[in-house]
Amino acid sequence: MSDQQKAREEVREYRMKELADAAGITVRTVRFYRERGLIPPPRREGRIAWYDSHHLARLRTIAALLERGHTLTGIADLATAFESGRDVGELLGLGEPTEETPVRLTPAELADHFEGEVTAENLATALELGYLATDGDDLVHISRRLLDVSAALVREGVPLSAVFEAGRQIRAHADALAELFATTLQTHATSASPETLRPLAKSVVEAELSMAMDRRLRNKPAQPSS
Repeated sequence: MSDQQKAREEVREYRMKELADAAGITVRTVRFYRERGLIPPPRREGRIAWYDSHHLARLRTIAALLERGHTLTGIADLATAFESGRDVGELLGLGEPTEETPVRLTPAELADHFEGEVTAENLATALELGYLATDGDDLVHISRRLLDVSAALVREGVPLSAVFEAGRQIRAHADALAELFATTLQTHATSASPETLRPLAKSVVEAELSMAMDRRLRNKPAQPSS
């Protein structure tokens, strides 16, 4: 779809039949989704109901999630969690320094990253932890690195709920480490810039974590032979 076509679609309003045709479904299906609360109510102008690009995007998301094996009940639960999420501007703290790269995702693309693990409960946890935020009809993950690592862990068989619980604990330790470094540097390196000190702090943590993993692996009990 060209940028001009997208622009026209973004500002267009649809009657129900036009919306159904654009989404490739029947009017009866649109009405059913509306009654189930899967799409928001239309704008009313007298007796005419007007739908817009947000309704079309939601219908396309529903179709994509159904293709991936989600049920309508599950999609409704996801929509509820989605709509209760924080706005992306609140999450990212626009203007604040960061080395992380946010990632924009549709709900269907998120489901592709975490096949079988995108449930309403997990989505609500991700929103609560601040890993995800909402931006119109899309989601924004706060960090490309965390997204890729989380997806890799799930592919290795770690449940997404366990990834979140580990992330919650790691964040507490990371906050404590950041406080320790900030206090030390503010006390002893008052003339150094944060741009210089940040990579030094990260290198210390990475080296210590690497050595801790070495110690953990060396002390790992031997697996019994079959």
